[in-house]
Amino acid sequence: MAKNGVLGEDPSAVAAKVTGLEKELKRIVKAIDEEEDDFSFDSIDCAMEVLLALRDLKVKRAAAALRVGDDNEYLSSCPERFRCPLSKSLMRDPVIIATGQTYDRPFIQKWLKEGHRTCPQTHQVLSHTILTPNHIIREMISDWCENRGGKLYNPVHHINKNGVTQADRNHLFMLLGKMSSTFSEQKAAAKELRLLTKTSPMFRELFGESVDAIPQLLRPLSERASGDEIHPDLQEDLITTLLNLSINESNKKPVAETPMVIPLLVDALKCGTIQTRSNAAATLFTLSALDSNKALIGASGALGSLIDLLDEGHPLAMKDAASAIFNLCIIHENKATAVREGAVSVILEKISDNSHVDELLSILAMLSTHQKAVEELGELRAAPCLLNIIRETPCERNKENCVSILYAICMNDRIRLREMREEENAHRTLSRLAQDGTSRAKRKANGILDRLNRAVNLTHTA
Repeated sequence: MAKNGVLGEDPSAVAAKVTGLEKELKRIVKAIDEEEDDFSFDSIDCAMEVLLALRDLKVKRAAAALRVGDDNEYLSSCPERFRCPLSKSLMRDPVIIATGQTYDRPFIQKWLKEGHRTCPQTHQVLSHTILTPNHIIREMISDWCENRGGKLYNPVHHINKNGVTQADRNHLFMLLGKMSSTFSEQKAAAKELRLLTKTSPMFRELFGESVDAIPQLLRPLSERASGDEIHPDLQEDLITTLLNLSINESNKKPVAETPMVIPLLVDALKCGTIQTRSNAAATLFTLSALDSNKALIGASGALGSLIDLLDEGHPLAMKDAASAIFNLCIIHENKATAVREGAVSVILEKISDNSHVDELLSILAMLSTHQKAVEELGELRAAPCLLNIIRETPCERNKENCVSILYAICMNDRIRLREMREEENAHRTLSRLAQDGTSRAKRKANGILDRLNRAVNLTHTA
């Protein structure tokens, strides 16, 4: 079999070039030696040119050895685990298939495109045709090549834009079709869809190709008869699949605008395993990255359910619930809804219990721009709690949020000024913050101190 050489040249011709350059180099060195002190710099220049040419030729020959198959003498010492089981040559782009076996991407792709649905080695039927890069093996191959003076070149993928084959599409539609089948088939398909959408961006993108994909996915949840309970494991798998899909930026709008999605997420916030409820909150958080989705979710009643989940205080769900509430309350109409649903009292209670203080202070600072929230903060006597946090926390962001909330309270409620004045006389908390805080904290603290001083002056004048 003919071997590839440097840039497609015949290896014997390349060897002849190397031999010729080596002879030329010896001739020049001998000439320089004979010239003794009278040698010319031209001879040195010629020697350097030959050396460079010789080096380039040998480097290219070594690199070419890494581009060819196992018939190359260079690869005779290649470890077996670095060879593709199909091509028997050094793998350039090792990938893992569903059975856990590793192959070189172009060769396993060719196998799959020929219609095979089994592993060439184990003959097991493949549950899917996703090819996962084997970064560990590729790094080991690359190190092996470099230790021998070569280099493993980046592969050229012989795949379409997203790496999607018709077999992948067929597999997805087969799984979605099982959502109209028996419970056992629904459960198995939901479990596999959850795994595929978690590990493969390609499968997340595939859902965007069909307007029916998400309704098909959620059919077991949407078509259950009134009063029927959904199996908790099936509900968890389907809601988690929605979470995986919502991570993809191009999916956020179509997922949220599918009519059944948000109502089913709100249902999931109220019932199911704690993992289901937490994942439903996380899905609403990721979907709410779009402002148009914030309004849709806010109008659905989701905020009340998120606040209830936060109020329950389960450690697994609190952070996801808080993140979703924060994102949703960026728009004004959702702030009003959150306040109406009792967010202020729930958040203040959790902060007092020292639970997720960082996240909840951020939400409370955002809500403090709403008049009703400020009134409620005054009624709940939030000031002592917030001043205590400023004294004790090392977190500058928490200090900023606390003093911002206090500023909103004192601008709205003169009665609370007395509490702050007593605190200031006892601990000088605001004065210290006005000196040592961040620029934003200093500004807010000085604003409160100015108001306190004006209130004192008005009292003396009266």
